[in-house]
Amino acid sequence: MKLLYEAWRANELYDWAVAALIMLGIVFVLAAFKYGAARAVAALARRTITSVDDILAQVIGVTKVWLLLPLAIYAGASAVELPRKLERLVDTVVVVALMLQVALWVNRFIGCWLERQIERRRGVDGEGVTALTLLGFGARVLVWALTLLLVLDHLGFDITALVAGLGIGGVAVALAVQNILGDLFASLSIVLDKPFVVGDFVVVGDLRGTVENIGIKTTRVRSLDGELIVFSNADLLKSRIRNFKRMQERRIAFSVGVTYQTPLEKLERMPAILREAVEHRDRTRFDRAHFKAYGDFALQFEVVYYVLSPEFNAYMDVQQAINVEIYRRFGEEGIEFAYPTQTVFVQGAAAPAASAAGG
Repeated sequence: MKLLYEAWRANELYDWAVAALIMLGIVFVLAAFKYGAARAVAALARRTITSVDDILAQVIGVTKVWLLLPLAIYAGASAVELPRKLERLVDTVVVVALMLQVALWVNRFIGCWLERQIERRRGVDGEGVTALTLLGFGARVLVWALTLLLVLDHLGFDITALVAGLGIGGVAVALAVQNILGDLFASLSIVLDKPFVVGDFVVVGDLRGTVENIGIKTTRVRSLDGELIVFSNADLLKSRIRNFKRMQERRIAFSVGVTYQTPLEKLERMPAILREAVEHRDRTRFDRAHFKAYGDFALQFEVVYYVLSPEFNAYMDVQQAINVEIYRRFGEEGIEFAYPTQTVFVQGAAAPAASAAGG
């Protein structure tokens, strides 16, 4: 108050009137400029297909007149004589206000640009979406951290001592929030190592679904049943993750059992029959078919082939066609499928009696 009283006594009423008019004029000009620039850029954005003018319109939209008000005060102060301390105070307020406004502009520019990049890559480049999401968070933190340091430095604080103090305090904070930091570094590991990205179909334990979002602390997966499964990033990286989106082809192994009464010549033809059942299907690559073992009630054959597609529905379509073909060929050849049977030996009987039990 003393400084204001001294400034009032040091100037005539006319000088204060001129200063007030200058201030009001600057405020009016700034408000009109913001309004006019916003309308002009918005009109340009509607006529073009580029994203630059759209981003510029949103950047202009975050211009705060109250942050530019110190400019009007500074301009008005040029018409009067102010005490040196008050003059330095006005300079400081103007610089700090401009720093905050520039930070708002840069923050909005980063946000708008990243939002458009993410929208353009969503569903096409899952890795890019993940990286851009974390890059946006890091960039915004960096912008505000630098702004805070610049403001403190302009206010006369010793930034070197402050940074050193923050380092010591950071250790204590890190110990207190180590779980959160663990998830943060886990999210960075996911982005850099890319075990999965947005859009991948993953299986974690007995849970499975499509990755919808990789955040700073959690990863969200949409299950096949529709519910949203939320994993902690740190816990997720400790688990065994099966990423089916990265699969290029699917290896299939299945068994077929026939009765012990099957004639030898038909057993010898069975590998060829099974091979033909696989090779006649599209999108398959046959590997092998063998008489694998003597089972408890069946002669067991094992077939291995590859489906040349990672899609589960494609695999099921192929397997269904192979099963139908095997059933048809066995019927034509008179080969019987095995089912659980038991042979019961009766004491004193002339010959063993065989009985069958369906399983």
